[in-house]
Amino acid sequence: MRFRLFDDGLGFRCEFPVQNDLKYFTLADEKTEFKLTGDHKAFWIPGDYDSNEQQYTTSKLSQINALESSRANGIAFHTEIADNAVQTPLMMKTADGLYINIHEAALVNYPTMYVMVDRNAFGMTSHLTPNAVGSAAFLQTPARTPWRTVIVSDKATDILASKLILNLNEPTRIKDTTWIKPQKMVGVWWEMHVGKASWNYSDVSNIILANTNWKTMKPNGKHGANTANVKRYIDFAARNGIDGVLVEGWNVGWEDWFGNWKENVFDFVTPYPDFDVKELQKYAAAKRVKLIMHHETSGSASNYERRLDEAFRFMKANGYDAVKTGYVGKIVPRGEFHDGQTMVNHYIHVVDTAAKYKISVDSHESVRLTGLHRTYPNWIAAEAARGNEFNAWSVGNPPEHETILPFTRLMGGPMDYTPGIFEIKMSHYDTNKEEQVHTTLAKQLALYVTMYSPLQMAADLPENYEKRMDAFQFIRDIAVDWDDTKILEAEPGDFITIARKAKNRDAWFVGAITDENARIANVLLDFLSPGRQYVATIYSDAKDAHWERNPMAYEIRSFIVNNKTDLNLTLANGGGAAVSLRPATIADSRELKNY
Repeated sequence: MRFRLFDDGLGFRCEFPVQNDLKYFTLADEKTEFKLTGDHKAFWIPGDYDSNEQQYTTSKLSQINALESSRANGIAFHTEIADNAVQTPLMMKTADGLYINIHEAALVNYPTMYVMVDRNAFGMTSHLTPNAVGSAAFLQTPARTPWRTVIVSDKATDILASKLILNLNEPTRIKDTTWIKPQKMVGVWWEMHVGKASWNYSDVSNIILANTNWKTMKPNGKHGANTANVKRYIDFAARNGIDGVLVEGWNVGWEDWFGNWKENVFDFVTPYPDFDVKELQKYAAAKRVKLIMHHETSGSASNYERRLDEAFRFMKANGYDAVKTGYVGKIVPRGEFHDGQTMVNHYIHVVDTAAKYKISVDSHESVRLTGLHRTYPNWIAAEAARGNEFNAWSVGNPPEHETILPFTRLMGGPMDYTPGIFEIKMSHYDTNKEEQVHTTLAKQLALYVTMYSPLQMAADLPENYEKRMDAFQFIRDIAVDWDDTKILEAEPGDFITIARKAKNRDAWFVGAITDENARIANVLLDFLSPGRQYVATIYSDAKDAHWERNPMAYEIRSFIVNNKTDLNLTLANGGGAAVSLRPATIADSRELKNY
């Protein structure tokens, strides 16, 4: 057993040295116990082997019922896990105000850990995702488990500021990291979720990939990834200083991709007839915009691994330096789970192979992160949680959702949450739709600060941004790479306020978000350079804003401030505020009022 003790917690793991008489062995399970002192308040999601995309429940440990929660979410739950099984990171708060976070670090060649909660004695026992034959893992000495992590503080802000999980991971394996570029992107994506376009080119089903003549296939007229539409996104990105354009649905196979254990759905190199790869490569390069590839695997990891090198060579030959991967559906090899040892190794294999081609990876429906972006910095982001897309076609994410995620999912690494939705209510696209994003527009701006990711998407449609370019200015200005971060105030499930300094320049950005309750965020700007004036541009909820009744009401004001200024940001119910801070010019000082 090896322990590492930090100011804010500890990590511990088992290590197995070389043993001639036990060179190979099967691990049945792991029974690490965490003994707690009481019936703590917990923020949790059910322990599902295949999905992290669930709503959080806030309850006492004694009230955890994972099966009931999963059924309420409408998520397929693997009932072989007991109703007291929850995922990590698990965030807790004691009655006397102590914050406790339990997770794992450096998850390599090992299955993901869940915890089984003893609802009577308030303890927890680890449980590992099984493989196809029912055991947990196959190991060869020398071997070691991931670090089990416990972060503890009497301040919620310290939990968010912790680097413990990151520091328990190995240093980077990539010697030259200059090609890894944090960036903002727009993309052919949200229009499919809101029903305006489709991923598939034709509506014909039961297509056999290798035997289909796509040039003779009748198009459905809604295919989003067509050359003209992608050029429209490229133009918008170029006009607004956006680095990249993600394109989903460009490659053949989407007519019959979703279902149980489909093996060879995508080949990752064959575009639909209306997607001109070479023309778009030239067009994007001329506009100085990078195209971002999408590889949906439909859960078939074996197919993806067979085609991986060919797919990456195709990317590099056509100017793509980043890929968004997807793993929707049951896993192939059959019987494996998203969070099992086989898939943990698969995700790392993809990232490691991508690094050889100088490609960055944004993984979706993958295992939740455990700090491996230190070792593989080209694993630039991941989803691995219930993202913004759920707001387009389901009951959505409640207003408190984004105040919990930084204490849970983001403890292990950056999240591609896809913020920036300006057209909040889905009735805009179909008057019969009742779905909406459970947020105000100002909160969508604040998420660019509170939800850390070096790959940030301006997820809405260009036309929705063009109607509100004054608010879109914050997305244009916001950095994606940072020199410093200040966690100003936080309480899981209630509110978060964070300030970040842009890399290599004297510019700060502040994001403040709240749950369903209105509140005031007090932001002392003592992190600004002393003796210098700044322009604070405040994007806030309007006085009558409300996440449900009036979500798109906002106001923008600018003031002169300094490091002694105390901003009072009014957050509407389910709302937020975003602030950009830059050094003031002489003209600014003459034209703007002091705060």
